Amino acid sequence: MGRYTFRLPDIGEGIAEAEIVAWHVKIGDRIEEDDRVADMMTDKATVEMESPVSGVVVEVAGEAGDVIAIGSPLVVIEVEGAGNEVDGGRPAETVAAVASVEVDVVEAAPAPASAPVAAPEPAPAPKPAPAEPAETRAPTSTPAPAAVHAKVMASPAVRKRASDLGINLAEVRPAEDGRVRHGDLDAFLSYNASGGFQPAGMRGKDEQVRVIGLRRRIAENMAASKRQIPHFAYVEEFDVTALEETRAQLNAGRGDRPKLTMLPFLITAICKLLPKYPMLNAHYDDEAGVVTRYGSVHLGMAAQTPAGLMVPVIRDAQDRNLWQLATEIGRLANAARDGSAKSSELSGSTITVTSLGPMGGVATTPVINRPEVAIIGPNRIVERPMFVKGADGVERIEKRKIMNISMSCDHRVVDGWDAASFAQDLKKLIEAPALILAG
Repeated sequence: MGRYTFRLPDIGEGIAEAEIVAWHVKIGDRIEEDDRVADMMTDKATVEMESPVSGVVVEVAGEAGDVIAIGSPLVVIEVEGAGNEVDGGRPAETVAAVASVEVDVVEAAPAPASAPVAAPEPAPAPKPAPAEPAETRAPTSTPAPAAVHAKVMASPAVRKRASDLGINLAEVRPAEDGRVRHGDLDAFLSYNASGGFQPAGMRGKDEQVRVIGLRRRIAENMAASKRQIPHFAYVEEFDVTALEETRAQLNAGRGDRPKLTMLPFLITAICKLLPKYPMLNAHYDDEAGVVTRYGSVHLGMAAQTPAGLMVPVIRDAQDRNLWQLATEIGRLANAARDGSAKSSELSGSTITVTSLGPMGGVATTPVINRPEVAIIGPNRIVERPMFVKGADGVERIEKRKIMNISMSCDHRVVDGWDAASFAQDLKKLIEAPALILAG
């Protein structure tokens, strides 16, 4: 028998390290060639690692959330034959590589990457350990409730009601005389319902969730964006009544084409305006002090997925019509949700649109998708009475559909005047949808 050390291969695109997102094997597992070993996340995408050989897993390089360098040992597999190690043991460079793997963790550091993960069956030896403290705990833990209840004064009816509700009477403060009454229970329950203290029987358990994988990438990117970019927000109110009527008319005759939402109209309007406002369709390189303005609009579309927020990119959005945009939006959103999106589809955006749909709220202050310099967020559509001037010049009150659109911009690159001017021009297009459809 020999050992085969499977090292993290060069994933490409200049990646120097990758994070372990999930293990699909553990020590002692029998695996076959091409079996899935682990999911590794880079700055670009999540990549599945497959075993190049068949055998039994004897070592793994860390836990989910650890970061290891390209070329470092990922899994050691016991194989029939000589494997790829010298004399059945690891060569010195392998030992050094495993020992020097850098780990980047969010919580308390786990075992170093060179230490194998504990075997799946825990050793029985530690089980007797609680026996010694049990002698000291038993006398105090058993009579404690009785001692507490003995100090609480309450009628049998109050005690029964508290028991039925799962309330420990010792946790209820009586209003007077030191006796717990029904009113005190009502006050206790009211406080609990408003988010205050919960009775012991109703409390949830504290839980620590390790921030790894995509969620950690999001956290790091958002923190860097807010830390390094001086954001400013601009919100404008849009009357989308006419646009919604146009959208309904187009959808009524769409045939087998995808249903149009608000986004294709908004994206088309944005693309029409960006040649006039090139400072918004740009990247800012902090270190070089260089702003790159782009001629094409590679529009990022923030999408919520089970794994967290992802930003698939609509390439050359300025060259697509409404139906093509609707098709691409649907395709990219599905790919992001099911994890099939390619790394090239998740990078390279020049400006981003983020929408929470019907949960969009009145206004938002979205965080810029660094190194971009602007992000645009449509909010929820609401119906409100508005003064509308008719063709005869007389103002009348009408029910209109209103939507706020929020913008966040990088104040190092975009001036407030630029953002306001862009928003006003966007308002003209959105409120007169024929201008959006015009060539």
